[in-house]
Amino acid sequence: MTTPERRNPIGGHVPVAGGLAANGLSYSEKICAEAVQVFVANPRGWATPPGNPAQDEEFRTCCAARGIPAFVHAPYLINFGSHTEATAARSVVSLRHSLRRGRAIGAEGVVVHTGSATGGRERAVALAQARELMLPLLDELTHDDPQLLLEPTAGQGSSLCSLVGELGPYFEALDRHPKLGVCLDTCHAFAAGNDLAAPGGAKQALDDLVGAVGPGRLRLIHANDSKDVCGAAKDRHENIGAGHIGAEPFADLMDHPATEGVPLVIETPGGEAGHAADIARLKDLRNTP
Repeated sequence: MTTPERRNPIGGHVPVAGGLAANGLSYSEKICAEAVQVFVANPRGWATPPGNPAQDEEFRTCCAARGIPAFVHAPYLINFGSHTEATAARSVVSLRHSLRRGRAIGAEGVVVHTGSATGGRERAVALAQARELMLPLLDELTHDDPQLLLEPTAGQGSSLCSLVGELGPYFEALDRHPKLGVCLDTCHAFAAGNDLAAPGGAKQALDDLVGAVGPGRLRLIHANDSKDVCGAAKDRHENIGAGHIGAEPFADLMDHPATEGVPLVIETPGGEAGHAADIARLKDLRNTP
């Protein structure tokens, strides 16, 4: 029989300054996380640090021993739809680094934002460039490597993918590669116009997601409430139940067949106390019949 904990491990994005294992794992314990997400590079820069082999080993071993699934979030600057040649080239280097570091620390997936068409170029042109740059990275991945998880954005600018249904063309552009998966950010989805707060809204969004990419592709949920209303195209996270999504849609998400075994990771404000409270709130929602 599937226990609630096995169905949806609940955790958070943890700080790793000062040591991936030393700080990241201790923080995860303080907030009672059952899953973790980390940065392996400055999220707002292009640097590709090598990491610390001892910290990598300790992190990987401890996560495995505690049954904690781990994920890497790639830097925010990555944009495979950029019209700027330097940005496109750096995006390849940066994502390859995140994928390799993900393998080193035993991560199940590496999350990357789906990007946008810049410089006034057509969406189809930007998506074709994303295919050209990302397919070789996907083909490099072996069985032991993490999956590449596409995270739709909140709909700002000329987004290549924001509404969950837009994942379909993105997956087609990448030949529905077997190492390709999805990270659904609830704040992004809501901001883009998927009304998770409406009656049946969470179910509809997940039905649309499965319809676009097929079953088994959803591998991670970023569980974030939204400071702004549905369709605002603003990526401003709020604590669980304190925003315009509300608490109940998160229970609906965890009750949908598509989320079986899928971890939820919070990226909410409030520091340690706020993170612990959000995780506890989600666990209550998960465990309520």
